[in-house]
Amino acid sequence: MKFDVCVYGGSSAGVVAAVAAARRGKKTALVNSGAHLGGMSSGGLGATDMGNAEVIGGMAREFYRRVGRHYGVDEQWRFEPHVAEKIFREWLEEAGVTPIENDALKSATKRGAKLESVTLQRGKTIEARAFIDCSYEGDLMAAAGVSYALGRESREEHGEELAGVRPLAPHAGFKVPVDAWDTGGLLSGIEADDGAAVGAADQRIQAYNYRLCLTQDENLRIPITAPKNYDARRYELLARYLQGLKEAGKPDRFSGIFLAVKMPHGKTDFNNYGGFSTDLAGGADAYPEAGPEERRRIAQRHEDHIRGIFHFLATDSRVARHIQREAQSWGLCRDEFQDSGGWPHQLYVREARRMKGAYTMTEADCLGKRVTPWAIGMGSYTLDSHLCRRIAQNGAACNEGSIGKEVEPYPIAYDSLVPQASECENLLVPVCLSATHVAFGSIRMEPVYMLLAHAAGAAASLALEGSKAVQSIDRAKLCAELAQEGQVLSWARDQSAWNKHEWPHDPYVVQSFLWWHE
Repeated sequence: MKFDVCVYGGSSAGVVAAVAAARRGKKTALVNSGAHLGGMSSGGLGATDMGNAEVIGGMAREFYRRVGRHYGVDEQWRFEPHVAEKIFREWLEEAGVTPIENDALKSATKRGAKLESVTLQRGKTIEARAFIDCSYEGDLMAAAGVSYALGRESREEHGEELAGVRPLAPHAGFKVPVDAWDTGGLLSGIEADDGAAVGAADQRIQAYNYRLCLTQDENLRIPITAPKNYDARRYELLARYLQGLKEAGKPDRFSGIFLAVKMPHGKTDFNNYGGFSTDLAGGADAYPEAGPEERRRIAQRHEDHIRGIFHFLATDSRVARHIQREAQSWGLCRDEFQDSGGWPHQLYVREARRMKGAYTMTEADCLGKRVTPWAIGMGSYTLDSHLCRRIAQNGAACNEGSIGKEVEPYPIAYDSLVPQASECENLLVPVCLSATHVAFGSIRMEPVYMLLAHAAGAAASLALEGSKAVQSIDRAKLCAELAQEGQVLSWARDQSAWNKHEWPHDPYVVQSFLWWHE
């Protein structure tokens, strides 16, 4: 099979990149290893992590406007998973993209620095003149021999204050100290402190989870059953934490364990929150380099962890009755993820491989401390990392790895999407782009993936039209095209409606924004 452009990865970015290329007249294929399109945007993350909505433009904004039209408003940032997937599929069909689904990458073939074809697990070989890796894992990038980083850089490597092993406050992540030890050793999920210095590099990956679409509507609700291997001892830390909150006179409540944001039609996006929640501490470390079977086992461990939490809260005698009742009231949605019993199809891969490309986005770029060249889009979300490990310090459980630092909108460089020219000249990587762990923590949001994918689709087309390497395209022409298509390439704080409290006319956005700033 021969194409002009081959996009690998059925994420929201994959759809946007493929549509962007196809709209420019390029014969485009989208290879998706699974059966569902949209990645996290259709996989339970309906409460969009947007940062400043003013800098989300181009095809990313077009997606949220299409969502709005579905709900009868101009645009909307909170939506049901099946609505997102429906829009992604319609988008591909309108653009004439060829979807190749349920088939994962097996190998890639290069000639010199040029990627010529990819072979899939079921035997298909796809030849293309340009490739775009939109997988969350960076699998095509790795198969093409492009250099990448894993884990956390040291503070010294890029001069980043927030890099490496994070300093720990007493009982970090927990509102009260919780004993990490039992007679047999450390509680489940807790590691011994290895003594790594603050700011040191390591190979740890910020925690993954599933974003659950839940409901209390009896007509829609599917009970959340316990995992087959349920063991209450795995939740001893949670039991002690709830007891510690109660003894300290602090609220021990169901809403203190999850971040729940309301969706349309009585549905709710559940995310990790607080000291012990849906994030599986240490569970992501092996995932980026794992093969398909091991990745499935890791994903199952995450599902088992979360199902176990709900079962524990709903049934364990150590849990207060008011928490039990609320845990019992929530369930999966009968009309979402129907081929998996209501469970999301996409593990929330918050971070995996990160390319070592022509330009590396760092903390300095995100904080406006250096000039970022040739912006093709903007980020604005908090510098954010979930925990990387749970350790015992002074006898208490501590979550290590969290970052949370506000930023103003900042430009993202075109060259962070392209490999070193000597490694591959016809590949763009808008998801596992070239960024440090710290910078990636802000960039890694679905709207940003989409706007970067828009740029990647446009850049691939320019490269083909000029018979150039992606490193050699006319960047000024690319930026002009993107601006014409509504991409936001710069931002002035004093002109921001957001700072004047003139928020978007979406009640879900306003509610979430006000909650976050309480």
